[in-house]
Amino acid sequence: MQLRVSAVQYDLRTIHSFKEFADQVEHYIKTAEEFGTDFVLFPEFFTTQLMSIGNAEGQALSIDELPDYTEQYLELFKSLAASTGMHIIGGTHVIKKEGRLYNVAHLFYPDGRVAEQAKLHITPTEVHEWDMTPGDELQVFETDKGTIAMLTCYDIEFPEIVRIAKAKGADVIFCPSCTDDRHGFHRVRYTSHARAIENQVYVVTTGTVGSLPTVDFMRGNFGQAAIITPNDVPFPPKGLAAEGEINQPMIVTADLDLELLYKVRASGSVTTWRDRRTDLYPDWEAKQGDRTLL
Repeated sequence: MQLRVSAVQYDLRTIHSFKEFADQVEHYIKTAEEFGTDFVLFPEFFTTQLMSIGNAEGQALSIDELPDYTEQYLELFKSLAASTGMHIIGGTHVIKKEGRLYNVAHLFYPDGRVAEQAKLHITPTEVHEWDMTPGDELQVFETDKGTIAMLTCYDIEFPEIVRIAKAKGADVIFCPSCTDDRHGFHRVRYTSHARAIENQVYVVTTGTVGSLPTVDFMRGNFGQAAIITPNDVPFPPKGLAAEGEINQPMIVTADLDLELLYKVRASGSVTTWRDRRTDLYPDWEAKQGDRTLL
């Protein structure tokens, strides 16, 4: 089984209408479609661009107002997934449930289904400045191209949660991110490589680039997409199938071979998943129905 993935380095710039946002999104989607992509990934918080539209007084919208665009966001991406036949991870969008704000990754299936995964670990800025609430459940998602998980930015820095995603059957981790400096970017990038090595999975990550001068906490962005593989002989050197140019709006694409992944897990130079010493340290149980997957 092979699948082609594309990751968008999304250019944040001030806009004046939802149509401008939709046109920019469609540009990237059409580019991915031309490459014959199966999955396309947008970054975390890329819909904060909608906050730059502003209100009648010319002021940027607040984070509490961003969920007002949820229906338009959902309809746009459902339409694009259906028309292209691609699976689209629509970055993350802030939604409101029972009066609380959640930073939620959305998977749009070509058949119209929409799956959600709230960010599980939230940063101090999300807590103190935007009053975000963390999600409380990890899911994996079955597709006709394999099993995936969506773990957002800070989530990838916690090895336990990726271990559970792998135990539940995920072969590809999609990691939308948004970082405002080199330090944050490299935290996400280095830990993405670590998670790929530890669990013998693919990690697809991308971030926002550009700037929203009127939107608090989105004035600076430091981003680069990467399609990351385990580090073993059959894979590319440095465990990189593809990466973008830092801070440039673009889309990167690569093919992922699931059969090769399974072969390396069974008989690679190292077999990190199989060689866990659960007699020395605790492991995590992941159950699906009545069947334990560890």
